[in-house]
Amino acid sequence: MDRELGGVGTKIVFEDHRVRVWVLQLAPGERSSVHRHDVDHLLIQVKGDRIAVEPEPDTLGPYRETFDAAVIPGMVTLVPKGGVETAVNTGSEPYYEVIVELKIS
Repeated sequence: MDRELGGVGTKIVFEDHRVRVWVLQLAPGERSSVHRHDVDHLLIQVKGDRIAVEPEPDTLGPYRETFDAAVIPGMVTLVPKGGVETAVNTGSEPYYEVIVELKIS
């Protein structure tokens, strides 16, 4: 597909040869850039009330259809690589998460 991909988060806050750490901040109704997860990653929800994932047709990640869920602050999820998607804050509160990309297996 011909498209411009953005970063997996708002900004990188740490990186070394083993991990890359992003933060993702979305205001209510805000959408992230379309992005691809090239490595497995830990997703850590920090605050917010609802978040959705809108997968692209060529995604190879675990979410193949739009998925909207309640935010659980402190929840950590291991997500396999391959997702091509957009995150959408579907809630009424600002959303904040930390993404830890695992560069080595």
